[in-house]
Amino acid sequence: MRLAGSGKVKDVYDAGDGTLVFRFSDRISAYDVGFGQPVPGKGRALCRFAEFWFGRLGVPSHFVGRESETEIRVRRMEMIPLECVVRGYLYGSLAERAAGDPRVPAGAPLASRLPSPIFDPSTKAEHDEPVDRDGAVSAGLVDGPLYDELAARSLDIYGRMSAVAAGAGFILADLKLEFGMLDGAVTLGDSIGPDEYRLWPASSYGPGRVQEAYDKQVLRDWLRSAGHKEAFDEARAAGREPVPPEIPQDVISLVYARYAESYRRLTGRDL
Repeated sequence: MRLAGSGKVKDVYDAGDGTLVFRFSDRISAYDVGFGQPVPGKGRALCRFAEFWFGRLGVPSHFVGRESETEIRVRRMEMIPLECVVRGYLYGSLAERAAGDPRVPAGAPLASRLPSPIFDPSTKAEHDEPVDRDGAVSAGLVDGPLYDELAARSLDIYGRMSAVAAGAGFILADLKLEFGMLDGAVTLGDSIGPDEYRLWPASSYGPGRVQEAYDKQVLRDWLRSAGHKEAFDEARAAGREPVPPEIPQDVISLVYARYAESYRRLTGRDL
């Protein structure tokens, strides 16, 4: 197989028969910064999550099957240049730009449930930027009908995944999806797992505060509390690349532990 690309957390190989092999690594990133320390077992966890969600959703996807403990095979397709984000709760970047957004009730506290889930896509760039329907169309990313179809499909998948999460005692706060064109049809692609969503235990949920994370937010929360997120922003504003700090071992261990526990609760199986 030929290496076709390498990202922050996975490597992509061209199998030469119209399929690709995604090899998930133990690498981790946050706020568009890659870290030198691995999270042992993370690649295996992401591989298992991808197999579970693609198999559970019941929607057309590029997933073919799991190849190994860290690899899945997918059909090659033309990816659509839009990050399809659905948000059911006021958190993350939406909370930072909620003022004046008609979709968010005035004065809504952090982590509060939105009146209904919203489609909140972003560009696929080095640093993703939120984009609305008019912006996506004027930028030539998609046309209007395709934007509307992506919104409908994303909201449907969010609903399906939220139901599965609720059955395991979790709240699916938000979700990032990617789609492509396969045989002329819009098809779910990329991967799905705790690197692509925020998952909170329903038993400890409460609006107005930071939530207990069973996803990559574990690392983001530490970066914020230690002042590294602010340092990243300052570096970028000055035209410099952010310097990744060393992640404490207890944070690395907690990331994997939360991935493993959520997988057990969602699937009924251990990693």
